[in-house]
Amino acid sequence: MKRPATRGQKKFYLTKKKFKSRDTANDCRLPGGKRMKELFKPEDIERKVILILKILHESAEPQGARVIARRMSERDVQLSERTVRYHLKLMDERGLTRLVGRRDGRVITDQGLNEISDARVQDKIGLSISRIDVLSFRTTFDVKKKRGLVPVNISFFPKEQFHEALKIMKPVFAKKLCVSSRVAVAQAGKILGDVIVPEGKVGLATMCSIVINGVLLKHGIPIDSKFGGILQMRNGETLRFVELIHYAGSSLDPSEIFIRGKMTSVQDVVKDGEGKILANFREIPALSRLLVDRVVDDFAKAGICGVLSIGSTGHPVCQTHVDMNKIGMILIGGLNPVAATCEEGIDVDNKAMSTVMEFEKLRDIVSL
Repeated sequence: MKRPATRGQKKFYLTKKKFKSRDTANDCRLPGGKRMKELFKPEDIERKVILILKILHESAEPQGARVIARRMSERDVQLSERTVRYHLKLMDERGLTRLVGRRDGRVITDQGLNEISDARVQDKIGLSISRIDVLSFRTTFDVKKKRGLVPVNISFFPKEQFHEALKIMKPVFAKKLCVSSRVAVAQAGKILGDVIVPEGKVGLATMCSIVINGVLLKHGIPIDSKFGGILQMRNGETLRFVELIHYAGSSLDPSEIFIRGKMTSVQDVVKDGEGKILANFREIPALSRLLVDRVVDDFAKAGICGVLSIGSTGHPVCQTHVDMNKIGMILIGGLNPVAATCEEGIDVDNKAMSTVMEFEKLRDIVSL
């Protein structure tokens, strides 16, 4: 026969039942009906893991938790060094990263590279958009002194085809269908900025149009990056955008997409003044026009010809709408010379908006 519960046992059972029903009914709510904040969200953890992998992928050398935490803070993700170390340990167990000595830090594995390529589209878009702002902030170029860090695109050419690629690119640079004629070249195993050149390749760094964003930002001028597109040229003059991709809607740099799609005709523009080139569209406050004109003049003196056209307040530029109290500005795509080589069938791997380099380390393409 089952013995009746004592007074103390009854009280315990009632209390336990009370808390159980409260948890299920209110789904872990605090007093007042507020839901408790989840300590760990799987999507947040995944996003941080992808960001750590991207930082390791962009680094030419093994990176430790301290450096990774600092790089993450630059992208508005705040994690302590201890927390980063915890994530890295779990990523080692998953085979995404590999420890290279206790002090040297980690490197990304092939499995980690696959994880980046298969990452959620939402994460890719977020990082793509923020890349422009990050590189703008990292730009320290002084237009008058002609020194400092400038953002660059990195392109990898097959070693045996690089000499031929140079012959194709030099006329494009001569026509100033580029941001600047200053470039940097590195052989396999060497470093361009913080990007290492893979085996069998020759790396070429070309200046990115984000240098305009960075310098204007240092002058206190906000600039709104709208889209990258294909700009039609006629008789050597700008006509209209025939294709465009908004930065907010793409997980890749628009220039990379257009080059892979063979949608340019840069060589036709070089020869006849008619064709399609890579260009970018920006907007600036109308009140900043005079200061922007002065900065553009300084750019020209420094050998930077990235600004192709500046419109009037509220007026369309190349048949593109401009917001009220704003001025439209068209910038030349930094990868136009590389696009010309792709038109000739040369296989090039591009990493647009890749990193920053010292302006002083770049040399004129004519000297190559």
